[in-house]
Amino acid sequence: MKKNYLNPNRRLSSKFIEKGYFIMENKLVYTGKTKNVYALPNGNYLLKFKDDCTGKDGVFDPGENSVGLTIDGVGDVNLRMSIYFFEKVNAAGIRTHYVSADLKNTTMEVLPAKVFGKGLEVICRHKAVGSFLRRYGEYIEEGADLPAYVETTFKNDAKGDPLVTKDGLVVLGVMTGEQYDEIKSMTQKITQIVADEMAKRGMVLYDIKFEFGYDADGKVMLIDEIASGNMRVYKDGKYVDPMTLSRLFFA
Repeated sequence: MKKNYLNPNRRLSSKFIEKGYFIMENKLVYTGKTKNVYALPNGNYLLKFKDDCTGKDGVFDPGENSVGLTIDGVGDVNLRMSIYFFEKVNAAGIRTHYVSADLKNTTMEVLPAKVFGKGLEVICRHKAVGSFLRRYGEYIEEGADLPAYVETTFKNDAKGDPLVTKDGLVVLGVMTGEQYDEIKSMTQKITQIVADEMAKRGMVLYDIKFEFGYDADGKVMLIDEIASGNMRVYKDGKYVDPMTLSRLFFA
């Protein structure tokens, strides 16, 4: 099913964020790897965070394209981190779909937005690790610095989320060159916000992935989440798993 959120700007009635109501009274429009999406009566959407994580063979990896494991409580962790960073990003004047959140029910209300193509992920890398290293390990050492290197991939599990260039996105009619440039700039700014917050806590952001969409007027906005499950963070040279990251971050 195509993920496609689009329309108005009205507030969510409290009865719809009480435990269980969003499941019973709102229409499920998309089932994702780590979240389900429900349509709300006010024209916005509700994201229900799950405890599923991307990975392989039971090992967490934000660069993988399928659910590899379930970690109890990771949905709550991802939502909490998302709230923190969406508020930071909004305060920096960068447009997002974030409206409000309910930690008790692990849900987040968001503005309507349409995804680019059939779904696109944008990765920003500060260090060489993960799939980048697997592709280019002949040319670079693990952990080497990267200049806020931005990659885009199509969300396509069957094809392993293939990389696509700016020219490819434009030729295929997925977005304009101007939209790509705006997404790249937004990605680098948001990544730096996250990296700075990690550095304050003695941690290093290696890479992070985002999703972007656009509203009815074609304006680009950050969508989905900014979560511990979508980033790779290290402390004292060792990888920090999502649950530990949240504990250290909010300590």
